[in-house]
Amino acid sequence: MIQVKEYTKVYHLSKKQMNEQKVKSNKKVAVDNISFEAHEGEIFGLLGPNGAGKTTTLRSIATLIKPTHGEISVQNFDVVKDATSVRGKIGFLTNELKLDKHFTAKYTMSFFGKLHGMTDQLIEERTKYLFEEFGITEFAEKKIEELSTGMNQKLSIAVSLVHNPQVVIFDEPTNGLDVITAKAVTEYLKVLNSQGKFVIVSTHIMTVAEKLCDRVAIIISGKKVIEGTVDYIKAETGTDDLEDAFFKLYYDSQEREA
Repeated sequence: MIQVKEYTKVYHLSKKQMNEQKVKSNKKVAVDNISFEAHEGEIFGLLGPNGAGKTTTLRSIATLIKPTHGEISVQNFDVVKDATSVRGKIGFLTNELKLDKHFTAKYTMSFFGKLHGMTDQLIEERTKYLFEEFGITEFAEKKIEELSTGMNQKLSIAVSLVHNPQVVIFDEPTNGLDVITAKAVTEYLKVLNSQGKFVIVSTHIMTVAEKLCDRVAIIISGKKVIEGTVDYIKAETGTDDLEDAFFKLYYDSQEREA
């Protein structure tokens, strides 16, 4: 289980950032006192528009940044006190993952596998399996700079999964992909879930979330506005699909702030 309790993340802005964002305070609340639970055996979605706080939340779950307030645990390990244990259990895909463009696809898998302490044999087995799953095999010896955007994204996913993690955390996994590649990615997330993996994803594409997720939490302007199954959220908002439900919640939130 992933437990997020009263999580808040506050960033301190430089004078340049304050000027760029046209704000007077040097503090920016990226996520404001949110709580939710994601359970094993389900695909949990963290939904919201760009800038809502989804990536910040996932980065804290993945131990990359520390909460300002609150607690986060992954399978009973605290992300601050037991960060090393958490890192050993998770695979984290983020748009900020930069692969060395001079490495080949195969060497990249070996490089990251060794960072996880894997043997050469195990790296080779996982590389073969994941390359076949994502159609990367024929590109194995090509340099990253020669790969298409879609192939680069699929390689990033393979890299995130090379060590066969128990918990899979994907931040906007279909962002910028063509419809065919995006479909392949979402279908593989279902495969991971069927293998008993714990999957949590963020997205701003409501149609993807509705088809993929068992439960979701919607974040708007750093605050959680609702959590539950897709059917529950549609019933609570009186809408027929998740996209309509999201826009109703979004406009209601904007009215309250105004």
